[in-house]
Amino acid sequence: MTRHLLRDDDLSPAEQAAILDRAERMKADRFAERPLDGPQTVAVIFDKSSTRTRVSFAVGIADLGGVPLVISTASSQLGGKETASDTARVLERQVAAIAWRTYAQSGLEEMAAGTTVPVVNALSDDFHPCQLLADLLTIREHKGSLQGLTVAFVGDGGDNMVHSYLLACATAGIHLRVAHPVAYGPRRAIVDDAIRIAATTGGSITLLSDPAEAMADADVVVTDTWVSMGREDQKAARLEAFAGYQVTRELMAKAKGDAIFLHCLPADRGFEVEAEVIDGPQSVIWDEAENRLHAQKALLAWLLEQD
Repeated sequence: MTRHLLRDDDLSPAEQAAILDRAERMKADRFAERPLDGPQTVAVIFDKSSTRTRVSFAVGIADLGGVPLVISTASSQLGGKETASDTARVLERQVAAIAWRTYAQSGLEEMAAGTTVPVVNALSDDFHPCQLLADLLTIREHKGSLQGLTVAFVGDGGDNMVHSYLLACATAGIHLRVAHPVAYGPRRAIVDDAIRIAATTGGSITLLSDPAEAMADADVVVTDTWVSMGREDQKAARLEAFAGYQVTRELMAKAKGDAIFLHCLPADRGFEVEAEVIDGPQSVIWDEAENRLHAQKALLAWLLEQD
């Protein structure tokens, strides 16, 4: 059966760990694996603008011996005339895999249900699983084992990054704390899924309203933009709601002295994070950005072996 990565819990704990192990090996020896030699083509579809996703997938596919076919939905039939499932059935005759950066999770689910090649969620409004593989890889590099670490996420609890953090951290056996304004929390069904997974891995999920409580003795601190793509009209209301949730030097000092700071980028310095934090010695954002390349290469190689 064809395997896909549409949300973070599509991977079991063992599968997640195996992909991260493979990503470490690929980072150490960048051209050792060439599963796309031929070359085979991977379709990378964009509904949204992108820097890190576009570059990391294009470079990674080339590293694996393949050809990236970058498609904008605005200039394709998928942009309006054709369903996701019909597009998938056309593409599967010509490409080895499909990655799609889109809005609705339902479109990815329809595409995956309608094709025999792997479909990768390169970002949706609900989840960002490729970013979480990169984040977990970065945390492993700096902290060793993931099991038992405490990760604090401060900011918008209802965005795709938090949903993915909930599922991916639970899968990895991490203790995740999310501090968010009451009106900006994660979807309850996703929280329940994460709690269920964490019960089997030794991790835990804690939702809080106090950033300082979430940050206390944390090993890793994470935030994300307060104004996600497509929500620009909410900026004024969100800036007011998230007052007090900025990751400052004072707040960062409540975490462990050797805590690391992550942000998936792009960042609004002076809003969700002080410049002195994101550009400071505890920040590992450039390692994190690079690790999109290695994590996605490992994911694609793994998915191509599952058929």
